[in-house]
Amino acid sequence: MKNRKALVVLSGGQDSTTCLFWAIDKFGKENVSAIGFDYGQRHKLELECADKICKKVGIPYEIVPTPIINQLSANSLTREDIPVEETKPEGTPPNTFVEGRNLLFLSYAAIYAKTHGITDLVTGVCETDFSGYPDCRDIFVKSLNVTVNLAMDYNFVIHTPLMWLNKAETWKMADDLGVLDTIYNETLTCYNGVLGEGCGHCPSCTLRRRGYEQYMEMKKCTK
Repeated sequence: MKNRKALVVLSGGQDSTTCLFWAIDKFGKENVSAIGFDYGQRHKLELECADKICKKVGIPYEIVPTPIINQLSANSLTREDIPVEETKPEGTPPNTFVEGRNLLFLSYAAIYAKTHGITDLVTGVCETDFSGYPDCRDIFVKSLNVTVNLAMDYNFVIHTPLMWLNKAETWKMADDLGVLDTIYNETLTCYNGVLGEGCGHCPSCTLRRRGYEQYMEMKKCTK
């Protein structure tokens, strides 16, 4: 893949930043760029984290304002007056689910990619630890890949390096890529906007911490 260009959908969280370094490894740094979306999220600091990481490693990063998502979807990530639920309700997605977010992000990324001669899109969605978000499923990504190819008459390839990994395995990937400390200290996964280890009690922090502890235990057992 070293002769192709890749665009990473980069939020500044653990998963998308791990995918950024995966893309650098697979495509070569000179062929990788990144795009982020400002939709008025309560944890908007994540975009600053993404920008700092891209500057540090020398990757072009563009932030695209998408306020329409905030306008259309009322949830705990787009409304300060809706508290983040610490446990997922039975039978429904959590109130952190932003309707249509990945559909729009990947569609916008595809438009940007085509106008810049990029064929490969990289996203950190994952079905193993997907928190009940329907737009993180493999079947959704595959169907959208077909749709954007048809819509733009262009041969996109959407890569999902984390699709079948749990959080412990995602930490292992970061470690294998030599960026474990960067992911641990410089990314923002917390829904309440706290850098690194996060607030410690929102669903995203709980999942991240549990995966890290599992990976550290696995690593210790293999020594």
